[in-house]
Amino acid sequence: MVPVTEPNHGARKAALIFIFVTVLIDILAFGLIIPVLPLLVKQFAGGSTISAAHWIGVFGVLFSAIQFVFAPVQGALSDRYGRRPVILLSCFGLGVDFIFMALANSMPWLLVGRVISAVFSASFTTANAYIADITAPEKRAQAFGMLGAAFGLGFIVGPVLGGWLSVIDLRFPFWGAAILALCNFIYGWFVLPESHPREHRSPTFDWRHANPLGSLKLLRSYPQIWGLAAVVFLLNLAHFVYPNIFVLFADYRYHWGPEAVGSVLAIVGVCGVIVQAVLVRHAVAAWGERRTLMVGLCAGIVGFTIYGWAPTGMLFLVGIPVMAFWGFSMPATQALVTKQVDRSVQGRVQGALSSLMSLAGILAPQFYTGIFAWFIGDHAPAQQPGAPFWAAGLLLVVALGMAWRFARAPQAVPQPA
Repeated sequence: MVPVTEPNHGARKAALIFIFVTVLIDILAFGLIIPVLPLLVKQFAGGSTISAAHWIGVFGVLFSAIQFVFAPVQGALSDRYGRRPVILLSCFGLGVDFIFMALANSMPWLLVGRVISAVFSASFTTANAYIADITAPEKRAQAFGMLGAAFGLGFIVGPVLGGWLSVIDLRFPFWGAAILALCNFIYGWFVLPESHPREHRSPTFDWRHANPLGSLKLLRSYPQIWGLAAVVFLLNLAHFVYPNIFVLFADYRYHWGPEAVGSVLAIVGVCGVIVQAVLVRHAVAAWGERRTLMVGLCAGIVGFTIYGWAPTGMLFLVGIPVMAFWGFSMPATQALVTKQVDRSVQGRVQGALSSLMSLAGILAPQFYTGIFAWFIGDHAPAQQPGAPFWAAGLLLVVALGMAWRFARAPQAVPQPA
């Protein structure tokens, strides 16, 4: 491994590129299996769509629950031992796990593989801490925006590639994901420098903050962080409306089939990439993180309002470019958070935020599907299939109020015990 030193300018640039590529490849790998995992589950469920739907729900909740537990563990490990070994171990673990899932011959073994994926994919926590280590405070929103763009690109390209590979065999996308993850590990072994020098590391592994409850207590040690953490939670809870009801909503309201849904999601992804990869840095430079966050939240509220109201598919599409500017919100919030804490606890703080994101993933399925089912049912006060989008918009209204109160300039705060 490379020596643990403060990376120079060239090393920082290479490290930023690697982190971007790491996140992109990880999301590509997960995107590859999006179109085939439900079909594989259906095979193991004896061809029953109802049974498969039940198991997919179990997979989703369990995945988020495991991430809720392990994200702070990875954050604490990276604070104690450095970012590099945690990121590389995650890449290697994901590669081996995708091979495991490609070979799984029953539902329980596939579920075990999904649990392992949740454990290792918590490395996004460490990637965020790495960005905070090597990026100047005024550049962090831009860097976090690039990570958001990596997510967008991965979810545009991954499902398309997965669909092509599945034509050959349902297991091929898992093999493709494994190859991507293991190549990422090899690339990182030779390229990735350590960003967290020994003198800034925690002297011991912090068990108090390596669990979800302890990590949330750490957030409460910083009054400014606690308010911004609530914004992060609400942003993610609102975002989960997409994976939970969009396909059902589009089929019910606009009669869009899989091809139309895929095309619309691709448009959403492209708009998101443009905003987060290109426009975030200009917005922060012009307005600062706080105003950029406010603009993003307002755009999200308007966008969700359009989505919920749009009586036709064409009017729904009008909301996509408006909604894309919601992409300002998360990078600006993350940048504000990193400015409030010392670098020795960045990993644990990012782990705590990742746990909040996972908690949102646990709560969202029943929340949105319940609203959707109620408002298209016979006992609904009015037939409003777009009601889940309005509910997500209301969450952003609350987030706007929290951001107005807590998204302030950094203040000197005592370090937590």
